[in-house]
Amino acid sequence: MSDPAIRLAGVHLRLGHGAAAVDVLNGLDLAVARGECLGLVGASGSGKSTALMVTTGLERPDRGIVTVDGADLTKLDADGLALFRGRSIGIVFQSFHLVSDMTALENVATPLELRGEPDALARARAELAAVGLADRLDHYPTRLSGGEQQRVAIARALVHRPPIVVADEPTGNLDEATGTAVADLLFARVREVGATLLLVTHDADLAARCDRTVHMKAGRLVEEIA
Repeated sequence: MSDPAIRLAGVHLRLGHGAAAVDVLNGLDLAVARGECLGLVGASGSGKSTALMVTTGLERPDRGIVTVDGADLTKLDADGLALFRGRSIGIVFQSFHLVSDMTALENVATPLELRGEPDALARARAELAAVGLADRLDHYPTRLSGGEQQRVAIARALVHRPPIVVADEPTGNLDEATGTAVADLLFARVREVGATLLLVTHDADLAARCDRTVHMKAGRLVEEIA
């Protein structure tokens, strides 16, 4: 695979201290091609969410190579990582992570405003319309359903057109019907903007919708699922 969007090679990470320390990643090797949708599955504690955190620079590995969108994350300081995420990564969390005292419009506009882009509100409105929430612009998260909150989160993740999107159990807090609708939207919007998607999930059916699925166990890949 030439010039992958995401490359993790020999990544190790131990979390905790002393007797409570746990080796979460144990020589993880992972490559995701540009434009690919990769499903990363495994049991709780297998290290899949930590792999996502390392990919976004929210966790630093103890050793190994982490190259994302051409950037060596191990060589960036905290400010450099923040700039990298603002430019190259969109993140969708299981628990939405919306700012409670901001409207849907303000939540989506924030990544653009942090970049100093003057048309932030107009682009946020367009992105919310694209996820079916044109009539919810002024609603605060507490006035939105779980599915609507996750739609706002997807809009926020994609509004700055990042080349890479990562999603950690994006349907985990939703009922089956709502989760299916949100998954449909996520896959569709990622395709429309041409992004690479790394999807972490315990849901085999959701993972099967990806171009490729790999299985993690004890902090490393153990198989690719056909």
